[in-house]
Amino acid sequence: MRTVVLGVVVLALFVVVRGSARAAENSVPAATYVESQRVLDNFEKKGGNPLIPGDAYNVQTNRRTANGNIEIHEKETDVFYVIDGSATIIVGGTAIEPKPMRPGQMTAKDIANGQSYNLKKGDVLVIPAGQPHWFKQVNGFINYLTVKSVKP
Repeated sequence: MRTVVLGVVVLALFVVVRGSARAAENSVPAATYVESQRVLDNFEKKGGNPLIPGDAYNVQTNRRTANGNIEIHEKETDVFYVIDGSATIIVGGTAIEPKPMRPGQMTAKDIANGQSYNLKKGDVLVIPAGQPHWFKQVNGFINYLTVKSVKP
């Protein structure tokens, strides 16, 4: 079942993301294929692990075993698809004492009036660029696929 779900997710990414390679004969974007075992193996690495890099988007696997820091991406919309595990994430509201971490990325001390979501296997969450978000409580672990759509 897990392989089927991952296959469906990867296939859906082809439609949404449309691969970055160019077909030589007509400059039409070609599909990008990632075999399911490579996707699963990528979750075993620490941090956000690039799976399909790109300029307008990228796809990565994430495995969290601890609560996170507040993040605000100026130009990146995050699309999360939960593969396994669960966590509580806070999204939106007002970032308290935001400060830059690096260009286009900020963190904050807290989030006021954010919406709480209890993520579990099979859930999808879209976080628009500019929205603060925070994995407040990870329940053991959470594996999720992230598609980042990057605004120019």
